Amino acid sequence: MRPGLLFCKIVAGEIPSEEVTSDDVTYAFRDINPGAPSHVLVVPREHITDAAALRATTASCSAQIV
Repeated sequence: MRPGLLFCKIVAGEIPSEEVTSDDVTYAFRDINPGAPSHVLVVPREHITDAAALRATTASCSAQIV
């Protein structure tokens, strides 16, 4: 995790969120400004800079997010 980044703070519990589900790889929570009646964000618990940083070790995380 990288301190100071919004999703990292949400995953760390520093910013409150309404949890939908979570496990050791991902955290899912309701959007505070939903674009649809049910809008859930799923983020990795491990900080991943961007899609180019994905690697074999993050494959299970990528599969859960999608």
